[in-house]
Order: sequence, then C-alpha cells, then structure tokens
Amino acid sequence: MQTLSEAAKYTLQFINQTQRSVFLTGKAGTGKTTLLREIIETTHKNTVVVAPTGIAALNAGGVTIHSMFQLPFSGFIPSHTAESHFSETVKFENKESLRRHFKMNGVKKAVIRNMELLVIDEVSMLRADLLDAMDYMMQTVRKKATPFGGVQVLFIGDLLQLPPVIRDEEWRTLRNYYRGKFFFHSHVIQQSPPLYIELSKIFRQTDTSFISVLNNLRNNQITPEDVKVLNQYVKPDFDLKANKGYITLTTHNAKADGMNAQALEDLKGELITYTPEITGDFSEKIYPIEYNLQLKVGAQIMFVKNDLNYEKNYFNGKMGIIKSLSSQEILVHFPEENKTIEVERYEWQNIRYKVDPLTKEVEEEVLGTFVHYPIKLAWAITVHKSQGLTFDKAAVDVSQVFMPGQAYVALSRLRSLEGLVLLSPLRMNGISNDQDVMEYAQNKASEEVLKNSLHFETKNFILNYLINSFDWYNLAQEWRNHKFSYSDKTETSAKSKNALWAAKQLENIESLLDPSKKFILQLNKIFVNETVDLIHVSARIQAAFDYFFKPMDDLVFEVLWKIEEIKRLKKAKAYFEELSELEELQSKAVLRLMKTKLLIETVIANEAISKEKLTSDEIKKYLSRKKEAIQNQFKETHVNLIEDEADLNRYISKKKDQKEPKKSTVEETFDLWIAKNSIEDIAKIRTLTVTTIQGHLVKLIQDKRISISEILPQDTLDELAEAFKFYKEESLTPMKEQFGEKYSWEELRMFKASLN
Repeated sequence: MQTLSEAAKYTLQFINQTQRSVFLTGKAGTGKTTLLREIIETTHKNTVVVAPTGIAALNAGGVTIHSMFQLPFSGFIPSHTAESHFSETVKFENKESLRRHFKMNGVKKAVIRNMELLVIDEVSMLRADLLDAMDYMMQTVRKKATPFGGVQVLFIGDLLQLPPVIRDEEWRTLRNYYRGKFFFHSHVIQQSPPLYIELSKIFRQTDTSFISVLNNLRNNQITPEDVKVLNQYVKPDFDLKANKGYITLTTHNAKADGMNAQALEDLKGELITYTPEITGDFSEKIYPIEYNLQLKVGAQIMFVKNDLNYEKNYFNGKMGIIKSLSSQEILVHFPEENKTIEVERYEWQNIRYKVDPLTKEVEEEVLGTFVHYPIKLAWAITVHKSQGLTFDKAAVDVSQVFMPGQAYVALSRLRSLEGLVLLSPLRMNGISNDQDVMEYAQNKASEEVLKNSLHFETKNFILNYLINSFDWYNLAQEWRNHKFSYSDKTETSAKSKNALWAAKQLENIESLLDPSKKFILQLNKIFVNETVDLIHVSARIQAAFDYFFKPMDDLVFEVLWKIEEIKRLKKAKAYFEELSELEELQSKAVLRLMKTKLLIETVIANEAISKEKLTSDEIKKYLSRKKEAIQNQFKETHVNLIEDEADLNRYISKKKDQKEPKKSTVEETFDLWIAKNSIEDIAKIRTLTVTTIQGHLVKLIQDKRISISEILPQDTLDELAEAFKFYKEESLTPMKEQFGEKYSWEELRMFKASLN
C-alpha cells in the first residue's frame, strides 16, 4: 500500500492496541479506503463493516446497518416512553417498540456478541437517530450498558461529502431530541465522543496551488484569488465531442443520463448489450452497476473498480475508448498510453457475517455474487456518483450546485488543474459547507494529543484486556440463569432430567469468582504505577492461567458432552439452543485466556499487536480437537449405539462451513483446483458460474501457477498451437469465428494466456 502517513499509523495503533473509538476523516484522495483495507487485513479484533446504503456497504465489503442490526426503515426516538407513531408519510420507533417488535435471529446475535470492532463507512450519510438505534440494539444484545455495548467503533468518512437525508416532516419530530442530523449529533456520540483523526497527506493531487484552492473551498475560506485561479479554466463553448477523454460532472441525474444516452446514440455501429452473471442471493437493490451495459465501438467509458491484477492496467475512474466488441469480448483503448486491454469481468459479493463455531471468530459468508464488466458510459456522471473516483480530465458544470460541498467534491475528483474545464464561471452562492460540520472539525486531535492519548489508552487497553479475561461475573450469571430455568413448569422432560447437572456446573463456575476477583485487584494495583513491570505481569498471568485454565476447560468439556447427549434426542431443540449459547460463552472465555498469554508476550517483545500475533495453532484447533475427543469418548462409552446421521444433525445448521476468510477470489479457486475438484464442482462450491471459474483459471495459467495441459487435452493443444502460430490480432474474435463452437471463448483465452 501507499507509505502510511503519521495519522494513518496512529489510526492503526489506536485500533489494534486501544479500545478508543475513532472518527477517521480526510479530504478526497487521502487514502481512507486504502487504510480501511489495511485495518481489516491486520487487526486481531473480530471486525464487522457496515454502511448506511446497500451500494456503500458493497463497496466497503460489508453489510447495511439496517440488515446487521435488524432495524426498520423509520425514524428513531431515543426514549423508552415516547410513543412510536406512524402516519402515511412518516414512521417512528422508540426503544421499547424496537425491543418488542424487531426480533434478531441467532446468527446476528452471535455476531454482535462476538464483535470487537465495528467499522461504519460513509459516515457522512449516517443519521443521528440511526446511530442511536444501533447503539441501543448493541447494548441490548450484548447486555452491557456502555456505548455500543463495549464495542470499539471506527467511523470513516468525509463530512463535507454526502450529508444524511431527513425529510422535513421527520425533522419536525426529531428536532425535539436532536440539535442536528449528523452522526456526531447522536446522544451516544455527545456522551462518548470518538477521537478525531484526519488524514491530511493527499495522494490524488500534487499541484500545490490546486491543493490550496481545494483546501480553502473545503473550509469555507475561498478567496477572490482562488476564484480567479479557477475561472482561468472557464470554457463555456468547450467542444466535448472534439476533445475526447473528458467526462462531464453535473449535479443532476437526468442531465448525466441524457448526455450519455445521446452520445451513445450518435455513434454509428452495432449496439451490443451485456448482462451480469448472478448467482445465489443478490438483490436488485444493491446492483453495483446497471444490469444492462449497452456499448458501441467508440464509446467513452470509465472503470468503476481498481484492477486487482499485478499489471494494474486501470483504476476506479480511469477513462478509455471501446476499440472492439463481440458477444464475449470487450477491448478498451487508452489513447494517451497507446495501449489496449481486454476487460475482464469483476466479481461483487453479497455477504453476511456469522461466528465460526470452532474459533468464535466473526467470518464472512458469501450469499450471492454479481459478475459483470466493471465499466460504465462516461461522457457524463453526477457529482454524487463521482465520489471516490479519480479523473485526469473533467468538464465541471457547477452552475446549479444545490448541496453544500458539491463544488468541492466535483473539483477534488481531478488530479490537477491541467485536466480541468469549467463550463461556467464559479459563483459563490450555495457552495459553502454546513456550519455544524465546520464546527465539529475543530475537534481534530493534534499530534501531541494523539501521542499522549495513545500511551494512556494502550496501558488502559492492556489492563482491561487482562481484567476482562479473568472477569467471569457475567458468564456465571448466564450459568445461574440457566440453572434457575429448570424450575419452569413448561420445560420439557429432556431438560428437567439435567437439573442436578446444571446446579453442579454453576457451583464450579461460582467457585472461581472469588479467586478471580482477588487476581483482578492484584492487576489493578500493578497498573496504578506510571511504569508497569511487564515481566512481573507476565509471571502473574502465567500463574493465574495455570490455576484457572483446567476448571474453565472442564466446563467447556461438560457443556459439549451434554450437547452430544441432547442432539440425539427428539423435541429438544430449545434445550439444544440454550446449551449451544452457553457453550459459545464458555468456549469464548477459555480462548480469551489463551490469547491473554500471547498478548503479554507480544507487548514484552515490543511488537505491534496484530491478528498474526494473537493467534496460534493451539487456539485455532482448541475446539475442533475437544469436540473430536468428546465424540470418540462418547462412542466408546455407548458402544451399542447405532446412529443415524440425520438424527445427529437435526438441530445443526445445514449451511456449509466457510472457507478461510479474506483470500482473493482467484486464490480460493486455486486452492479448490489443487484439491482436485473439477471446474463444475468449484463453481458449485463457490456459488459462481462455470464461466467465472474459467476466467480465474486464465489468470492462474498466465501467472504460471497451473499448466494449460492440466485442463485441455493434447490434441486440442496441438491444434490451437498451430492456429496461434502466426496470430497477431489483439482481439480473439477472428479466432473464435474461425473455430465456431468447437472451442469456447474461455478455452481460447486460456491457451492465449499460456503463450505469455
């Protein structure tokens, strides 16, 4: 990734070695998205990414706020007593109605209980009342009355970009509870403000005079000199047809769509329509690009994603011209580089989060995929849709700016003033930014504040991590609740027979509470000192681990053994689920104990706390080994047991296990290929089409990771070798026409890739 700025380094440290929530902001082009990717890849914390809209969530690689927290599409009144009310135009819920009416499923509850870091992307669009509703749901599910139920939150976004949307009729009610509509107006942020970190190093622009103008525009400090600089680029009669490679940025959808449609119609030649390959669950509401991509040779397009390949031929916003088209091939030419590439389809994934039952880590599960060419017509685009894009050349129409900050967003898409054309002079009416946002920006933390806060918060984080690893009061309370639930007359006989067992386990966990409380007091005493003797801490942690691990581990054994018994009984689903929830909490406590030793070792070695440092083979395989041992032991003690697989799995989810998270899509296909799966099997396992998997194989052949001879028979290779001997065309269309249906497009691409 780009060299990390000081602010980016601080952000990573605050995420990985403190519990402090952070608001990460920065001007356009400062690398917020790149840093988010780095955080997700390296953090040791169970992380969930959410965003206010479906498209924003898809681009951030997460899920929507409403789906994650089971929230209705209505306003939220942050009170238990205020009436929830509905009319034809507005709807409001309150705390009580949320709790009563919006029941969360077990998968989501498990994710929220195990979550350690919540990332909220595109936070400029997040309404204050929606954030308070999230906070309430998290406190409720986690049974913890602290902000976000004790979860660290990373807010990411530029508040000078898209603001939240609240209709006037909604605001008439919400203004009784909120000073403003932005996320920082929420009650939870007012009570517990995040640390404000701003990325200031700009990677998009290098022209100092342009950067100065953008900064002044952003900060409502634009001067007559700035206007004069910009107005040098006013060309009201600029001929866009004669000047290829310019995209027009306008403020209205209809205008952008009309310009694109007209320019496409003006081109001669055949119109070809491309559609996506959609597998599994992928709602129309979150299609990342138009379903029907209509193109002609000569069309001006731009890429909407970065090139994931080593060559990095294009980036999000890069412009090109369609050079040739056929039903299965699109060639794009970049005139300034005199270079032509074939466009590969891109894979968008619709995911949900779940908890791995063995490691208790939050993982992604792919529900569906949308595979399409990552390009769109680019004679024009709205300022709104240009966010996150980078253009070398743009004609900007800000004559009808209607939202604060739109002029800034539009101009900041450009790399330099050299590529700028203003279609009308810049007028200062209506382009100033929201005053609340400008005031909130005064909270930005200085270098000194960041340094001091990091030292203090890191010490706090280590102490709290250690305390929480030995604080089993809430866990004991869950065992207590479980034990007392046996007295309920409505309980099934399967459960009532185990009342003595439950009482015994409660006795075991309660016997640990007093010594654990004394140990926590010891830790607090040690950490009172300004300088903490970490070697001494390490010795105390080892002694405590030796004392507590066996009884805690025994409780995991007991609950797993009981589950092994109960899953064989009919009409015991509710009891099975109760035990499974206890097992989750008990196992999590034991895994946390094991991680605590690794944390102290990492801190003593003065190494960065990361995902890699806080895991081990022993931790990863702890539960799977224990379950396997219990199953074997159970069979030995019940030698006459004849088991039906369906009976054993009657209460267990049928969903397939998730693969290792966060590998690239091509890597996942490669792993399955190495495991001797056929192309068809890989497509089925990965919820993708055969064509998409063949596209992955093209890349793997090109990278010399697999051989073409593993896929195509020798006689086919001989015939294709002869056909390609003198073939010099950029396009494969003539070759496809020569062979007709004998060879597919993918087979031809694979062979061509093998020649590199």
